[in-house]
Amino acid sequence: MYLKKVVDSKGQARIFKNSYLEMLTKTRPWVIYMIYVPLIIFLVLYAEATFHYSAGLISLIFLIAMLSWTLFEYLVHRFLFHFPAKSRLGKWLVYIFHENHHEFPNDRSRLFMPPVPSMLMACMMLLLFCGISFLLFGSIGYAFVFFSGFITGYLIYVSIHFAIHAYAPPKYFKVLWRNHLSHHYKYPDRAFGVSSMFWDKMFGTSIKNK
Repeated sequence: MYLKKVVDSKGQARIFKNSYLEMLTKTRPWVIYMIYVPLIIFLVLYAEATFHYSAGLISLIFLIAMLSWTLFEYLVHRFLFHFPAKSRLGKWLVYIFHENHHEFPNDRSRLFMPPVPSMLMACMMLLLFCGISFLLFGSIGYAFVFFSGFITGYLIYVSIHFAIHAYAPPKYFKVLWRNHLSHHYKYPDRAFGVSSMFWDKMFGTSIKNK
């Protein structure tokens, strides 16, 4: 089930009948920045002060985590957001998380994941990273740095995604704009990467491989 439906460039999906629940499905970029930027700074400083990691080690873990986000972004977009659901519940979940965006791609209030589901998922990811860090190294300290880099990767991704749908492309980023808009309007089964086109090339889902 790939998404090739009528596109409404100016409309907005109605996801919940309840007005309060509907409100929770929308947000603005500054809200998400206000949540995560201070958290990223705090966790990095906390890891340095508590676990005495060097600046070099923190930078390395941070960079690896940012790059890891690009793979996560690709896999989630390809296999979860475009999951060929058969059940009514499955189709509804796919619509909530992504299909509404394909139907109303320029709805700026839903280009960032809203705070409540975003924070719930962030908490789950942090717990997962803490568990992995403890199992591998006997300490959860590395998880704080990795999580910070991972969330930074997310913020870069979601900022690029917002800009693609809200603004004309800057001179040196036209290729990202063209790639993602081709995913929306021509090849919904291709070009799953937004902040990076690397994984599409690696896994044969780039537009050039069409």
